[in-house]
Amino acid sequence: MTRSVERPKVLGIGYDARSSFMRGPATAPDEVRRVMHAGSANYFTELGVSVDPSLWDDLGNLELGDADALDARDQIMAAVTRSVADGSPLLSIGGDHFVTYPIVAAMAERFEDITIVHVDAHPDLYDELDGDKYSHACPFARIMEANHASRLIQFGIRTATQHQREQVERFGVEMHEVRSWDGSIPKLNGPVYLSIDVDGLDPAFAPGVSHHEPGGLSMRQVLGIIHDVAQQSGVHVIGADVVEVNPERDIHDMTAMVGAKLVRELLGLML
Repeated sequence: MTRSVERPKVLGIGYDARSSFMRGPATAPDEVRRVMHAGSANYFTELGVSVDPSLWDDLGNLELGDADALDARDQIMAAVTRSVADGSPLLSIGGDHFVTYPIVAAMAERFEDITIVHVDAHPDLYDELDGDKYSHACPFARIMEANHASRLIQFGIRTATQHQREQVERFGVEMHEVRSWDGSIPKLNGPVYLSIDVDGLDPAFAPGVSHHEPGGLSMRQVLGIIHDVAQQSGVHVIGADVVEVNPERDIHDMTAMVGAKLVRELLGLML
């Protein structure tokens, strides 16, 4: 894996106004940080990389409240552009899945032929949902139609509608549904961005999400995806996000800790 010489940066994104069912993911950044730094776990990844806070920069939160979609898009793009201007990889925490669209749009101004590795229960490829083209169910349609990424690989999918299957064909998405996935990861190359919607996991592992969808991935399977990316040669991890954690539905901080674990392992890719 190509390793960045710049320090990774972490940005919380407090925005969930594009959620179609339930608000709450805007509060995730501080909850994930709280459990990450609570002292119940150390700062080493499973692959033996230290992600001590002294090794990366926390940029705090971008709080967007009820901003409309285009204003939120522009503010997120501007924040990401500033963050990656020095070549640093960026990890974002929180918000609903809308946030991935402006993040990748900003990344695409700096990198060509981005590959997205996407974990989710849902393909998030709707052209629009309930009349909203910027719904959290639409970010990858916006990304792919604008050619912000050249390759989209999805894992954990178990809710694909006919429309979204047509979108898969339209955009050439490599969609791996849980029911038929053999556990393998395709060969990757070049700049890679990882987007992890925590509802890609089975609710048994992550109850603190807005959309419970039984039959999902185990935490071990998701960690396996991350570790496979880490161990592939020719990969340059430019950024990642952990989205859709909803603290209002969490139980004993279980999902916040899942988010913190994912943050540690993703930071390990960048270090």
